[in-house]
Amino acid sequence: MDANQLGIVGAGLFFVIIFVSGYWLSRSGKPYSVIVLTIHKLISLAAVVFLVVTMIQSHRVAALSVIELVAGVVTGLFFLSLIVTGGLLSSDEQMPAVVLKLHQIAPYLTVLSTAVTLYLLQSRG
Repeated sequence: MDANQLGIVGAGLFFVIIFVSGYWLSRSGKPYSVIVLTIHKLISLAAVVFLVVTMIQSHRVAALSVIELVAGVVTGLFFLSLIVTGGLLSSDEQMPAVVLKLHQIAPYLTVLSTAVTLYLLQSRG
């Protein structure tokens, strides 16, 4: 397995763990398990770092195209929306239903956007 395939498998594993731990959190109710919430947050952070490192390494090889940059920024914005809504949901305050709905929809958009971004970066050449 080459580095590109390993990176794609790694990204997939990040998202599987993020989805499973998020589902577990949503089913366990508040107050959230500190261990599961911490795992959920750390794996999410690792996924963001993975994407940033991948983009930086790709940029060092050859300048990123406009479409690659746009895909990376859109993916970053989806991750940011998840971080913000997740932080709001993990607080003790009652949040509007729209915050929960955004946090339920955004992961799918983030996975799709990340897949597109990684595809663009892996198919360079």
